[in-house]
Amino acid sequence: MRTGLAAFLLLLALAAPGFAALDPSEMLDDPAAEARARAISKELRCMVCQNQSIDDSDAELARDLRMVVRDRIRAGDSDAEVFDFVVARYGDFVLMTPPFRPETWLLWLAPGLVLIVGGGIVLLTLRRVRAAGAGPRLTAEEKARLAALTGPDDAEKAE
Repeated sequence: MRTGLAAFLLLLALAAPGFAALDPSEMLDDPAAEARARAISKELRCMVCQNQSIDDSDAELARDLRMVVRDRIRAGDSDAEVFDFVVARYGDFVLMTPPFRPETWLLWLAPGLVLIVGGGIVLLTLRRVRAAGAGPRLTAEEKARLAALTGPDDAEKAE
């Protein structure tokens, strides 16, 4: 019983930051508008945390950005207009998924290029290893010397 209670309290403590990210005073009255605000907030990066969306972050800047998103929705902006408004102030970095355009081609194409270059290096290395073969064989004199040093059974294994 105590173990179960301890496990429950541990899970509750680990989940607490997720509950605290969105303050009820930030929420919109209209459930559809609130759902839009949450969806937009999940696509915007917290500039303080950088690996969290503003929906998940507890940072003060994330709270301010959530309020800006809700204010823009209250003002009647479309999702695209809200994104444009935030990007105009913070740049493309604020987007969790950056746009595909010439400035970000390297960002989008780099993983594929790394895989292609890495695969090419592996193939070239394998070809060189195969071309090199097993190396030169031991001469009769070397085999006899090896047998004298290690014993006849070990010398046969070395061939």
